[in-house]
Amino acid sequence: MIAESLQRAIIEGQLSPGELLRQENLANHFEVSRIPVREALKQLESEGWIELERNRGARVRPISPAEVREIYQIRAALEATALRAAAPLHTEASLEHVEAVLSASCASKDYVRYARFNWDFHRALFAPADRPRLMAIVEAQHAQGERYLRLKLDMPIHKRQSDKEHHQIFKALRAGTVDRAIDILQEHLLQTGEQLGNYLAQHLATRPLKREPRKLKRASAA
Repeated sequence: MIAESLQRAIIEGQLSPGELLRQENLANHFEVSRIPVREALKQLESEGWIELERNRGARVRPISPAEVREIYQIRAALEATALRAAAPLHTEASLEHVEAVLSASCASKDYVRYARFNWDFHRALFAPADRPRLMAIVEAQHAQGERYLRLKLDMPIHKRQSDKEHHQIFKALRAGTVDRAIDILQEHLLQTGEQLGNYLAQHLATRPLKREPRKLKRASAA
């Protein structure tokens, strides 16, 4: 629960890149001893969310243009594999589910929630493949990319372009042109990585990203 809460806080910007995480403060916040906090921090380090520094404690990992490009390159390769495995197993019912998720995503005006809708769409594309290990890796990369994707969610043009590309992927999948669907998916992800990498390179070179401080939230025990 602690690891999940801290991960969500990093994604949503409640914990900023480079911010120090003190075990004592976290233990007080979650009303636990330092032991589960320490274990949660070890888990987050292994997943690439924080850095543990000798004699200094833990810090939220910084963001970088190189990292976001790599994340989306990895996603492009893995999701192409997932879609190729899932495509011949889609049924009319599963395609209708993909379409329903896509419609809900496009209709949403809440850009903060868009990253979750985005993942729902991608997950629905791959679900028929029934590859839980592959999906776990893809989801982990998606979560890492989400903290970057949110940097541009206040730009409506970005969501409109993403919605358009999602429609193109779905149209090709429904038409049975699997290679085309995969090509569009890969280009969609690679372009997103490049756009976010360029955005960071331009803005972080001159000034740090500013975020409004917000109170850290606890994750639901469910």
